[in-house]
Amino acid sequence: MPRVHVTSEIAELESVLVHTPGRELEAVTPGNREDYLYDDIIEIEAAQREHRQFAAVLERFSRVHQVRDLLVEVMAGTEARDFLISRTMDVIPSDALAQRLAALPPDQLVSMLVEGVEEESGAISRALNEVGYALPALPNLFFPRDIGMVIGDHAVVGSMRYGVRWTEEMLIKALFRFHPELENAGILYDGSEERRSNYTLEGGDVHHLREDLLVVGFSERSSPAALDQLCDVVFSRGRVTDVLVIVMPKAPTAIHLDMIFSQLDHELCVVYPPYFIGAERLAVLHRRRGTDGVREMPNLFAALEEVGLPLAPVFAGGGHRTTQDREQWSSACNFLAVRPGQILSYVRNDATLAELAAHGFRLVSSTDFLTGNDAVKPGERAVITILGAEMVRGGGGPRCMTLPLRRADA
Repeated sequence: MPRVHVTSEIAELESVLVHTPGRELEAVTPGNREDYLYDDIIEIEAAQREHRQFAAVLERFSRVHQVRDLLVEVMAGTEARDFLISRTMDVIPSDALAQRLAALPPDQLVSMLVEGVEEESGAISRALNEVGYALPALPNLFFPRDIGMVIGDHAVVGSMRYGVRWTEEMLIKALFRFHPELENAGILYDGSEERRSNYTLEGGDVHHLREDLLVVGFSERSSPAALDQLCDVVFSRGRVTDVLVIVMPKAPTAIHLDMIFSQLDHELCVVYPPYFIGAERLAVLHRRRGTDGVREMPNLFAALEEVGLPLAPVFAGGGHRTTQDREQWSSACNFLAVRPGQILSYVRNDATLAELAAHGFRLVSSTDFLTGNDAVKPGERAVITILGAEMVRGGGGPRCMTLPLRRADA
């Protein structure tokens, strides 16, 4: 029987996958940060402290699994080890590297796959002080949402837009195939096998709002062809009947849908206002199972009304455009719900937190929550605020940093 099960963005979180960042962040430099999809350099120890606090909050609500720990466990088995090494070599062919990886114990093998392997330097490279990687480090791995998704009882392996993240796909596929905590009813879409240039799909663009409803983003990272394929498989093999597609802007501030929208409670979502209200609002399409084509909707809220899930918006950044822009950049729309109306957010976005307070959310600091000085009561609306001055430099928030494996039914 599948262990994974997700049919909601907000139902009680029971099991979740995270990755506390480590030495792989050392690979990011001012000169190559754009190649690694970073806007800034992260200070590793500070990011680790922030992430450990984040994981500690999650542990009060659910079972928290670390990517590295689960990989070490599956790498103890010959089948999983052979699979992962062979698939990694499909992306980065090297007999010498394959032999080196095969000889390592599980923990060292996983460290190499995550932290990367530097190329052996020749005389010219040494003279020019040039360093390259035979196996790329994975500094984006602490955003596991993009590489894996759970839809119902099924798994989805993301198809990363950029090659620097392709080996992440192999890691999540190995976990979905071989680890009992990720046992599933089958992989609906396997991005690790998808190398057509116009087929890309990342989890930040896939929101499972209800058992029969997905809201997805056509973004720089998720292509129409892949979204069509996802619709086909969830319609034929799952319980999804409706998919709403938000046509995203080609902007560095909106690489994924969860950077401008996320659900908070049964009746509430948070949005970046300019993209959903007024003259700049984004186009929204509706595709329904059993019908040909799509219908263009007036806006997201009208589309949600039509499928029977009306949501009222909370404005990220409040009512002032400058604040909206600043806080959206720092992941003010990127929330994780651990229960309906109980959410995790960065502490830095003051205007967004004030908007949440106006909608009945009580603000609880993660420090007070963890020390027991401020408990969150069942049924109350609350936002637990976490530190994130370093983590936010990676370009994501609490939703990005989590891959929910199991939620209660809504």
